[in-house]
Amino acid sequence: MNSDFKDKTIIITGGSAGVGAATARRFAAAGANLVLVARNRKNLEIIADELRPTTRVETVTMDVSDTEACANLFKKAEFEFEAVHALVNNAGFHARGSVESVSVADLSMMIDVNLKAPLILSRLAIPYLKKSGGGAIINVASLAGRTPVPGAATYSATKFGLRAFTMSLGEELRGSNIKLAAVSPGPIDTGFIMSDIDIVTDLTFSQPICTADEVAVEIMKLCINNKTERSMPPISGLLTTISYLFPVLGRALRPVLERKGRRVKRKLKAQMRAGEVE
Repeated sequence: MNSDFKDKTIIITGGSAGVGAATARRFAAAGANLVLVARNRKNLEIIADELRPTTRVETVTMDVSDTEACANLFKKAEFEFEAVHALVNNAGFHARGSVESVSVADLSMMIDVNLKAPLILSRLAIPYLKKSGGGAIINVASLAGRTPVPGAATYSATKFGLRAFTMSLGEELRGSNIKLAAVSPGPIDTGFIMSDIDIVTDLTFSQPICTADEVAVEIMKLCINNKTERSMPPISGLLTTISYLFPVLGRALRPVLERKGRRVKRKLKAQMRAGEVE
């Protein structure tokens, strides 16, 4: 698989930590040129300095909800590397809690970062990908985008929308040699949920936890295989499909899953207190 990305240019949003950084490491090992995007310049430069001995890396400090900055991102990528071959829409934001308890500003930011930004970035990427002869747009969705998640309604809505956009745009671009796909992981062992473990829903922790690197591997595979979505793990994807198609069954299963999630959360918190989980 590594040979498929040699000298290709990959743009990764949310590239300074977690899944974005893991994806950057994977593509760097495959010889790809990287354009890493995030709001935190210091963290961006840390991962960039780590990877520069391996490959060419450019960093762009920006907010993905800034439309003008998004347009300039592609101009910079083309200027530095002459072409763009893949876009990984990974940047995400989650303000946890019921809709009533979350501020209007945070509701708006979730929509802007998780849905609006990937739509605009994908639109801007299309002419560049066509110019380079084709490529891939991979959107990082979530199992929360496959079934309703109480306590994460807006986040769930943005990931539902991102999946629908991925599939619809994939149909629009059929035959263009531009691949559209989404990866839909459950809980990931990163700060995105672990730093908020007390307020993450118990339902979330009822599903197996994957690593950022495991998600990164699937992102790379989706760039070149014939899949349009990868749920992680597959059994959780099946469970979300069942609960979505049969909501009564989903509601019946929820208390059982929440009890399981509470047990997992207690165990993780104990490990974190003991210093076993960073």
